[in-house]
Amino acid sequence: MKSDGRERAARVLFPSYDSFTVQYSLKNVTHVYLYKLSFCNFACVKGLIVKNTGSWYIVRTASGEEIPCKIKGTFRLKGFRCTNPVAVGDHVEIDRRPDNTAFIAKIDERKNYIIRRASNLSKEFQILAANLDLAVLVVTLVNPETSTTFIDRFLATAEAYNVDTLIAINKIDLLVDDDSRALLEAVAYLYASIGYDVIKMSTVTGEGLQELARALTSKMSLLSGNSGVGKSSIINKLVPGARLRVGTISDVHHTGMHTTTFSEMLDLPAGGAIIDTPGVKGFGTIDFEKGEVAHYFPEIFKMSSQCRYNNCTHTHEPGCAVLEAVSDHRIAQSRYASYLSIIDDSTEGKYRKPY
Repeated sequence: MKSDGRERAARVLFPSYDSFTVQYSLKNVTHVYLYKLSFCNFACVKGLIVKNTGSWYIVRTASGEEIPCKIKGTFRLKGFRCTNPVAVGDHVEIDRRPDNTAFIAKIDERKNYIIRRASNLSKEFQILAANLDLAVLVVTLVNPETSTTFIDRFLATAEAYNVDTLIAINKIDLLVDDDSRALLEAVAYLYASIGYDVIKMSTVTGEGLQELARALTSKMSLLSGNSGVGKSSIINKLVPGARLRVGTISDVHHTGMHTTTFSEMLDLPAGGAIIDTPGVKGFGTIDFEKGEVAHYFPEIFKMSSQCRYNNCTHTHEPGCAVLEAVSDHRIAQSRYASYLSIIDDSTEGKYRKPY
């Protein structure tokens, strides 16, 4: 059907649909035609998602205008496993209507993204951010303590979705005794030896802040980590005027309290932007095939080339070079334990354990 007045009229009559149906009878035979519409409702505008409050999305256009939008019902399809089909960092196309409302009509293809399982007992997943140049995982060794399992699960997911990751060990000013400093050096060495960039930092003393600022310049970066690790304090130092609320640590559970309740993109003074996301308690992996999990642990993947069997799972097989490397401490026991936990996640019918 040509894009004539009939199609435009149908678009006005049925503005929330991407198609319309024409039905008529001829010689006692009913004919039904479905017409797909190939253009946006009213005014099409392209933009970037810079904020997600849960019910509203803020889209920034090329001119700098920020437009509150909702998503069309077509994005909320039955059986769709994602809790947020649109994420901060997405490039989108929106429909602006005469009554000043706006709806996200299309999401451009993503170059990458970071996802996690939505909750302990869920098969759904959450997109943390999209189209990233870098993911910064903020961790702390005390007040609260970030587990290596959480770190490894985040890193494996970033590897799987092709996102470079930097580890920022924050609150090092609290590590005052010899044992704490030794732990800091051991954790930093572990991940640096695998190939990850590691920055030791403190927003109290300022150590490491300039190094982090340089790493973020001219990049679209995600800032993620457990609640209470100091993400808001880091942003307040890097982005003048941000004034994000800083939370406290629970005296009972020694875990952080949520201060960021939505995802938001903040521009950096020297270029680039940070995507701030709410803190998470656990990081559940999703859609990993058992045979692929080793690919997301660089040191395990490298060692696996020496295994006797090509389909080695690195759990029990004779001649497994990975098991031998774990035994000889050439692969960290903590990393291998994290590998096994993701293998367990990948078992059909299993749900993520609350790490």
